[in-house]
Amino acid sequence: MPASAHPHEPNQPAHREQTAKEQAPEEVAAPAPGNEELAQALAEAAAQRDQYLDDLQRLAADFDNYRKRVVREREALVTRAHAGLVEAILPVLDDLGRALEAAGLHEEAKLEDGVRLVHRQLSDVLAREGLEEISTDVPFDPHVHEALAAIPSEAEEGTILEVVQRGYLLGDRVLRPARVVVAAASTPED
Repeated sequence: MPASAHPHEPNQPAHREQTAKEQAPEEVAAPAPGNEELAQALAEAAAQRDQYLDDLQRLAADFDNYRKRVVREREALVTRAHAGLVEAILPVLDDLGRALEAAGLHEEAKLEDGVRLVHRQLSDVLAREGLEEISTDVPFDPHVHEALAAIPSEAEEGTILEVVQRGYLLGDRVLRPARVVVAAASTPED
């Protein structure tokens, strides 16, 4: 250490030992050597914070735009699906109109044929859309059948005796359960 430096103030000449009151104003405002590094680190942290805030705001705006786009695309998909289904059902509507015209002329054979044609076309259109009739040739299943009545019968308990209303599946989802009458255990008569 040079002889002219004070041991507690590095890089300070010995003749410059002044009290705080004697120091010039520019010397008071000047940061200490360690404070410059802190000020630089603080400035870098503030810049990084501003960058993160900007990135977060952009990300929030991008997500909001994504959410709005998904809603628009979903609405467009539903509209296209409805349009496709309606377009597929239009020939059925035409045939039903022809069946009604035949009914007006009292031609029962043509009316029956017309109604059968409409039924077959509508069934085919809905089958192409994934509609499937629930089987009633199987024992009662509460997941897909709805028992409206249980009648004592010689048939095995749980056997479907009568279908009151057909049920349908769309994919794995039950749209409407098959409403049925099932066989109950026959009661012994005395």
